[in-house]
Amino acid sequence: MSASIVQIVTGRLVRGGLAALAMVGTLAGAGVAAEEPKEAPRPLVLFDGKTLDGWAKTDFYGAEKVDVRVEDGRIVMPLGNPLSGVTTTRTDLPKSNYELTYEAMRLEGTDFFAAATFPVGDSFLTLVNGGWGGHITGLSSLDGADASENETARGFSYKNDTWYRFRVRVTDEAIRVVIDDKPMIAVDLENRHLGTRIETRSSQPLGFATWESAGAVRNVQIRKLTSAEIAENRVED
Repeated sequence: MSASIVQIVTGRLVRGGLAALAMVGTLAGAGVAAEEPKEAPRPLVLFDGKTLDGWAKTDFYGAEKVDVRVEDGRIVMPLGNPLSGVTTTRTDLPKSNYELTYEAMRLEGTDFFAAATFPVGDSFLTLVNGGWGGHITGLSSLDGADASENETARGFSYKNDTWYRFRVRVTDEAIRVVIDDKPMIAVDLENRHLGTRIETRSSQPLGFATWESAGAVRNVQIRKLTSAEIAENRVED
């Protein structure tokens, strides 16, 4: 075989090999891109800061005498007898695998000022913030035990006229609560009986309530969790 023929054949083999390598690299790159984590879904804004659209005054005893209103970009829940609050009128909210975020402030009083009731599958729980005289934050109720009696009870002091940021992540397996970027509660829900106290049943499916206190909420949002966030929410024994 002449030298020129050898060079031609060799060149074709080299070019073919490079093309194959390029194809492998392209496929590998596509695989990596497919495995990159997806961005978190955009949150659904539940309070527009201007109106009570999507909300209604909670039908607690004496609610007709309580002036629940929007003021300065926040929902104000005045002192009730003993409860006041608001409940969503929306029917398109997730029941699991979601994150609820909001900011809350106690305006007056010493007890809970924005206890958030939210769905957990077909059940409901309430995150009590500053109940039992302002001393207890926790979830009511687990296996019939309220926040002051179960393992989620935490001591947390709230100051009046101060905003606090809450984040509640709900999956079928667990709930995690963060306050002002500080992890507060992580509880496994497997084989647990969930339910709200009778006092806050009117806050279902999602609402906020005060007890012998006045409170305010703002920046209320909810979003679905990514598959990675759902996995991260698990609570190991």
